[in-house]
Amino acid sequence: MIILGVDPGTLVTGYGVIEGTGRSIRVRTYDVVRNRGTSPLPERLKMIYQTLEDIINRYHPDEFAIETAFYGKNAQSALKIGHARGISILSAVLQDIPTTEYSPREVKKAVVGNGTASKEQVQFMVKTLLRMKETPKFFDATDALAVAICHYHRITAPRAKFSDWKTYVESHPERVVTQSIPRTRRSL
Repeated sequence: MIILGVDPGTLVTGYGVIEGTGRSIRVRTYDVVRNRGTSPLPERLKMIYQTLEDIINRYHPDEFAIETAFYGKNAQSALKIGHARGISILSAVLQDIPTTEYSPREVKKAVVGNGTASKEQVQFMVKTLLRMKETPKFFDATDALAVAICHYHRITAPRAKFSDWKTYVESHPERVVTQSIPRTRRSL
């Protein structure tokens, strides 16, 4: 399975393509789309779209995963990220590629095990998980690879559909071992 992960931004959009088979994942490509701050927004969006379209045509991903917008910044930044997200999603949807979104916290938790991990921690784990010899130059590329890894883990090991132990036990009575616990005066 080939997955294209994207970390959107109007100045820098990271992308990463991974290929997974069973428990093995490897990097196919990664980089960033760098736009000048002086370029008009429509030109930046065009560059993002054209680059992702090229990556899609070259690697033929089966799945597309993107990071949701981080709203801790000001409203103007969130709006611009929304534009980059929209054009990125459009590049996948027009090619009929299933698209999934993940929050930054969810991506960090899936890759590092901690939803508040630093960019350096994410970068280290991405490099380790993908057995990369070189450290990616930009955190945006590392984040995009992390999104792809997160998605691969989610689709190959889906979450349990049980909200509590009672539901699980009722669905799997064959897995429940009952024992009689001796009662003592102290436990009464």
